[in-house]
Amino acid sequence: MQLNPVGILGTGKYVPERILTNQELEQMVETNDEWIVSRTGMRERRIAAPEQATSDLALHASQAALAAAGITAEDLDLIIVATITPDMFFPSTACLLQDKLGAKKAAAFDLSAACSGFIYGLATATNMIATGMYNHVLVVGAETLSRITDYTDRNTCILFGDGAGAVVLGQVQEGRGFLSFELGADGSGGELLKVCGGGSRMPSTPESIENKHHFIYMAGNEVFKFAVRIMGNAAEAALRKAGIDKTEIDLLIPHQANIRIINSAMNRLDLPAEKCMINLDKYGNVSAASIPIALAEAVEQNRVKEGDKLVMVGFGGGLTWGASVLIW
Repeated sequence: MQLNPVGILGTGKYVPERILTNQELEQMVETNDEWIVSRTGMRERRIAAPEQATSDLALHASQAALAAAGITAEDLDLIIVATITPDMFFPSTACLLQDKLGAKKAAAFDLSAACSGFIYGLATATNMIATGMYNHVLVVGAETLSRITDYTDRNTCILFGDGAGAVVLGQVQEGRGFLSFELGADGSGGELLKVCGGGSRMPSTPESIENKHHFIYMAGNEVFKFAVRIMGNAAEAALRKAGIDKTEIDLLIPHQANIRIINSAMNRLDLPAEKCMINLDKYGNVSAASIPIALAEAVEQNRVKEGDKLVMVGFGGGLTWGASVLIW
């Protein structure tokens, strides 16, 4: 069957007003600004207000993406929210967002692939539109990681922030849109990055709360080694599928987890700094929201032009990874 070309019609982002700086973290745990910047590249991150949940952040980003795409919420056929910090177990954050938007005709579901979730969502939506099943799909990456961050753990509390990014996908002209996706998982590494409390394996109890099982646990060195290897591998695999050489990349939009991991990916792809979108110094690691926020900022800054070849790549808990190549 003939597949429709699918691309991004509009982007949007939202980050909370509250800024948590490295200097503030110095007052909370044994760390310092120089150490955080040299190890991670992060200087500050955004923190949701007490009354804000993930669906609230997603709403602002989604409204911006819809406006940029020139369509209304009622034009949406499907909403996919990639998140590991849903408002609640169920109903899905996507259903809550559907109601807030007034997207009465849209189906809705959440997708859990940690920091790779946005790429997984793009692949899912693209295939649904390419086959003619749907016309317009909203894909959102949204997180309130501050709610599952242990601010007494110096190894993890410096890393994570809150925010949301969204895109509207639809049919585009021939020669534009997504050319390839590369998705993968290695569940044997599931123990390296997790929140083990609150699920069916370890239901919430006074003991699970006291032992901080409801916060992010990360084996930092092991995750770092995995990320350095997989970011380059996934990007190169997606490029091969697309028939695009790395010399043709106009902009790399990586998951914003650590500046050393991003630099490793840039070196692997022989990319100069001006061909990579980096904003982790302002927002930290926002998991599934980091790539769509970076994409939206690149569009805002006119770093993306029609016909540009973009590579988006990320990795996350699971362990998971994903990459995509598209022509803007």
